[in-house]
Amino acid sequence: MVQIGNFFFKHRNWLFIFFYGAIFIPSWPLFSPAVFGDHYYWWPIATGLFVTCLGQLIRGLTIGLAYIVRGGKDGKPYAEGLVTEGIFNHCRNPLYVGNILMLLGVGILANSLLYVGVMIPLFLFIYQAIVLAEEHFLRGKYGNDFDVYCSKVNRWFPRLSGLGRTLRSMHFNWKRWILKEHTTQFIWLIGITLILLFYYPQLTGHNENCRNLLLAIILGILALVYAGVRYGKKSGKFKE
Repeated sequence: MVQIGNFFFKHRNWLFIFFYGAIFIPSWPLFSPAVFGDHYYWWPIATGLFVTCLGQLIRGLTIGLAYIVRGGKDGKPYAEGLVTEGIFNHCRNPLYVGNILMLLGVGILANSLLYVGVMIPLFLFIYQAIVLAEEHFLRGKYGNDFDVYCSKVNRWFPRLSGLGRTLRSMHFNWKRWILKEHTTQFIWLIGITLILLFYYPQLTGHNENCRNLLLAIILGILALVYAGVRYGKKSGKFKE
């Protein structure tokens, strides 16, 4: 599993994009009118938005409180330090948990049985392999310190006790959150917009002109905000 994890770690930046794009593969519905009635679409919309926004919230809190400088070096796991503060005090892999919930949520939002039943389990397998590879590296570098950390903090399921104290005791760096997350947020919001407007014509009264106008307005606003953040980051006018 460690070797499998090292392989996927090397290509992990493409994983999210690949699995996000797979949302648009045609599928049988999770929620159908035959079972949930004429207003069935509120079930995938409400459930999907809640789950995917929860994932983004977890990622945002993780990055804003105690960002972990753990990336790749020569295509292999690398870390500048063992971060155990912030959300990492409650879950060893909160960024990955956030990613999983974000993808699961948009899969539910897309009302895709194929995505939730096949793609998400595949995504979980890949992430499990990546995490085992990272833990193999961290255990080799930090030894007993990492083992002690693992004995106190779950790999996947966040420990909620003491979370309020953690949030109150640390400063949320919203600028770092935006700078680190703006590309992910941009792609994520575009996907949600496309799903809502094209999968659920009921929301615009089956009016294509209304749908296209809303699409142009929302995508235009997102593009302007994204361009503004990119400019601020490149020019140094917007920084942590």
